[in-house]
Amino acid sequence: MQANGAGQDRDSELSCQNGAQNGESSSSGVAHSNGLESGTNNGNTVSSNNNGVSVQPASNNATSTSDVNSGVKKKKRLSQSEEDVIRLIGQHLHDLGLNQTVDLLMQESGCRLEHPSATKFRNHVMEGEWDKAESDLNELKALMHSPSAIVRMKFLLLQQKYLEYLEDGKVLEALQVLRAELTPLKYNIERIHILSGYLMCCHADDLRVKAEWEGKGTASRTKLLDKLQTYLPPSVMLPPRRLQTLLKQAVELQRERCLYHNTKLDSGLDSVSLLLDHACSRKQFPCYTQQILTEHCNEVWFCKFSNNGTKLATGSKDTTVIVWHVDTETQQLKLMKTLEGHAYGVSYLAWSPDDVYLIACGPDDCSELWLWNIQTGELRTKMSQSHEDSLTSVAWNPDGKRFVTGGQRGQFYQCDLDGNLLDSWEGVRVQCLWCLSEGRTVLASDTHQRIRGYNFEDLTDRNIVQEDHPIMSFTVSRNGRLALLNVATQGVHLWDLQDRVLVRKYQGVTQGFYTIHSCFGGHNEDFIASGSEDHKVYIWHRRSELPIAELTGHTRTVNCVSWNPVLPGLLASASDDGTVRIWGPAPFLDVQDAEGHNECCSMDS
Repeated sequence: MQANGAGQDRDSELSCQNGAQNGESSSSGVAHSNGLESGTNNGNTVSSNNNGVSVQPASNNATSTSDVNSGVKKKKRLSQSEEDVIRLIGQHLHDLGLNQTVDLLMQESGCRLEHPSATKFRNHVMEGEWDKAESDLNELKALMHSPSAIVRMKFLLLQQKYLEYLEDGKVLEALQVLRAELTPLKYNIERIHILSGYLMCCHADDLRVKAEWEGKGTASRTKLLDKLQTYLPPSVMLPPRRLQTLLKQAVELQRERCLYHNTKLDSGLDSVSLLLDHACSRKQFPCYTQQILTEHCNEVWFCKFSNNGTKLATGSKDTTVIVWHVDTETQQLKLMKTLEGHAYGVSYLAWSPDDVYLIACGPDDCSELWLWNIQTGELRTKMSQSHEDSLTSVAWNPDGKRFVTGGQRGQFYQCDLDGNLLDSWEGVRVQCLWCLSEGRTVLASDTHQRIRGYNFEDLTDRNIVQEDHPIMSFTVSRNGRLALLNVATQGVHLWDLQDRVLVRKYQGVTQGFYTIHSCFGGHNEDFIASGSEDHKVYIWHRRSELPIAELTGHTRTVNCVSWNPVLPGLLASASDDGTVRIWGPAPFLDVQDAEGHNECCSMDS
C-alpha cells in the first residue's frame, strides 16, 4: 500500500530481491535492513515508508506539501545487476567508514547490504562474542548452499576463541575449548594437535610467533571474518573488498589485451586511473632505431645481451667478437673490447650464467670453440676435440661450471671450463642446444627435424618436438615451458614443451634455409622477435599470430635478434649488411604517450 492510501500497485513495489525478502519489513527510525542504525541528513532523521522507500524530510525551501499529497512517485524496479552494483558501492563506502551514507543509499534503493543474520554475525565476531557468534551460525545454516560448511566455520570460530583465551593467560578456559568444543567436532584432527601444542607457550609474544597469528584484536578478527565469508553465499554476505577485486581484474585484463604493454604489472589501483581505459602507445615500444653499430666489417651473424643486461656481444664473419657496454641510464652502447682470432668467423655466442665467460662458436666447417673471460679479456680455453668435428652450437649448464656443445657431423659433448670432455653422446647431429634450468636435461634439435631431451646423468633421451621441416634454431623461455623455433620455409613456431604441443605459428616472417635466431623478450617475456630474409625485424605479442610491428632499416637478411633481459625497451638485431641496430622507444614522448593513455597505434613503421 502506498503512504497516501492509494490502491495497491504491484509494479510500484520497491522491494529488492536481496532487500525486503525473507519476511523482514522496513522500520522507520530504528534500524535498516542492512543492519546499520538510522542515519541523519543534516540533523533530520531519515525514515522509510512501508514500501521501503526513503522519504527525505522537506527542507524549508524544498518540496511542497502538494508533492506529498499527490503520492510517492513510482520508482522502477531494480534489476539484479543494478542491485549488485548498489551493494558493491555500499560495501566500499562501509569499508571507508561512511556508514551514514550507506544508510541513505540502502534506504533510497530499497536494497540491503547483507542479510540481517549476517550483520549480526559480523558484529559478534568483531566484538569477540564467540557464544553469540556460534548461535548465529544456526540462523545462517538455512541460508547456505552447503550446510556442511557450518562445521568448518564453527572450527574457525573456536580456534580464534581458543587462541584469545591463551593470549589472555586463561589456560583452563582454553583447555576447556580444546577438549569440550573443538575435539568433539572431529574436524581437522591434525590442526587440533598443533593447537594443543600452543598450551606450552610461555607468553603472548611466543604464542603469536608460533601460531603465525596477529593476536587478539581487530586485525585477526577481520582476517577470521574474511575466511568465514567464503562459506556464505554473496546474497547473504558479500566477499571482502569485492569492488576493489573487480576493479583490479578489469585493469589486469585491459593490460593483458594491450598489445604494447611492456612494463611491470603493478597490482595496486593507486598507480592507474580508473577514469580511462588502459592503452599503451606504440611510441613506448622498441620500434625506433636508437643506434647503428658499424664497427664490424662483414656480415654480423649473431648478437646476444648478457644476463644482467649490461653488455651485448656480437659475432661476425669478419672473425671478431665485439663486446659492447650498455649504459642502463641512457641505454646507449659503447664498444668495450674486441676479441680476435676466430679464423672461421663467429656464428653463435653464449654467456655464462654469471656473465663472466663468453663462448664463441663458428659455422659448419669450424671445429673450434673459444671460451673467453670477459672480465679480463683473456682466452681461457680454445677447445677442439678433432679436426673432423663441427662445433657450431653451445649451451651453458645452470651451474656455470659445465657446457654442452655439438654440430651437424654428429658431435655432442659435455665439457668443463678447461675444455675437458666429461660426457659425450654418440651419433647425434646437433643443430641447436639448450640446457634446462633443472640442470639435468639438455634439449637438442637434430637433422631429423625434432627436438629431443637428453639426460647426461642416466643417459636417457626422449622425443619432445617433431616438426615436418628442418629446425634451424630454437630458444627456450625463462621458465622452461615454451620453445620458440625457426623452421625452414615455415617461419616461427611456438611449442609448449610440457604438453608437447604446437601452440602457435607466427605469420609474416620470410624464412628459407638460412639460420635465423629469434627470441622471447619484453617484460614477462610477453613478446617474440625474429629476423627475416626480407631485411625486417618482426615483433609479435605472444598471443597473437599477426605481427604488431615490422622494423625496417636493415638492407640485407637479419640473422639474429636479442631482447635485453633487464631493459624491456631495448632490442638488438644483427644483419648481413654488416650492422647491428639497437631499437628503443621513440626519442621524444609527449606527456600523454608517457602516461600510456593514447590508443595503440598501427603496426606501420
